Amino acid sequence: MSVETIEKRSTSRKLAPRYRVLLHNDDYNSMEHVVQALLTTVSSLTQPQAVSIMMEAHTNGLALVITCAQEHAEFYCETLKSHGLSSTIEPDE
Repeated sequence: MSVETIEKRSTSRKLAPRYRVLLHNDDYNSMEHVVQALLTTVSSLTQPQAVSIMMEAHTNGLALVITCAQEHAEFYCETLKSHGLSSTIEPDE
């Protein structure tokens, strides 16, 4: 096998595109409910991280929850929606 063949093979593998899970502010859910929903949905989040995400969405109207593979992002987004929260995903540029 030539060196050229090996180089082509190693550079052709791309990382799976990553997606951002966004939480939108709403005027319906309590802050405690939002924090609990975040902790239940994204098990890697700590309580302080969930509070920070909730406060960012509350203050700025939008907050980044997590950046991950598309399948996971879709799952997190749908799970947040099932808790009555407003969530979307977008490609991570």
